[in-house]
Amino acid sequence: MNKFWAYLKTKPFRINLLLAVGSVFLLVLIISFSLSFYTRHGEGIQVPQLKGLTVEKAISLLGDQGFQYKIDSVYVLDQPPGAVVEQDPDPGTNVKENRTIYLTVVTRLAPPVSLPDLTPYTYREAIATIANYGLKVGDTTYKADIARDRVLEVKFAGQAIRPGTKIPKGSKLDLVLGNGEGASEVDIPDFTNQDLDAVKFSIKGSGLTLGTITYQGTISDSTSLTVVSQSPMKTDSVSKVSLGTRINLTVTQGKKADGGN
Repeated sequence: MNKFWAYLKTKPFRINLLLAVGSVFLLVLIISFSLSFYTRHGEGIQVPQLKGLTVEKAISLLGDQGFQYKIDSVYVLDQPPGAVVEQDPDPGTNVKENRTIYLTVVTRLAPPVSLPDLTPYTYREAIATIANYGLKVGDTTYKADIARDRVLEVKFAGQAIRPGTKIPKGSKLDLVLGNGEGASEVDIPDFTNQDLDAVKFSIKGSGLTLGTITYQGTISDSTSLTVVSQSPMKTDSVSKVSLGTRINLTVTQGKKADGGN
């Protein structure tokens, strides 16, 4: 044991110890530099800010900086078509050259949505429903009806449309509302020689009420019926009726004849 402690105090031991420590330190440095070189530690290219650019400009910028790209499309209300709304990786991220950047771009074609039935709703309820369907409220007009602020009719591009009609998402709908002033007189429309389904829709939009439907002759297809007479009818002496008046119809099999109203 005494010889061991004596050896520790000798010059050869100190030299060997320093050589061993130096060798370990040198090995650690070699490993560190090798890993740094292999992984190109600290090197890379920053991902540019692409959100808000047009897809054409974003693609050009990525190409100039040596990036690859992949594009996914999504429809976003109130965003211009072709705009980049999401990117991965985020702007400022350090990545290697030739890295694939994923872009989400607003599609140029709005998907169609079916118009919901808004006639049971008040104006406030209709606004919420329209928003849920990704649509917008345009102009509002009023006409005589005892139901104040109740939706009586929905128009798109100036034309009355029925529930279920396909329209582009984001479209503006004009609403016709009741003014709550009670009964008033309206012109009697002429529904003869028109398809029954279209007449039902027109009666509702005119502020009238569908009355009794009388079927004339053999009926084999209830989806193909034409109005042949109505009551009341417009005459020289009677041209107006009270709002909400019941219109009774007589229908027969077949589509409307050419040259009809």
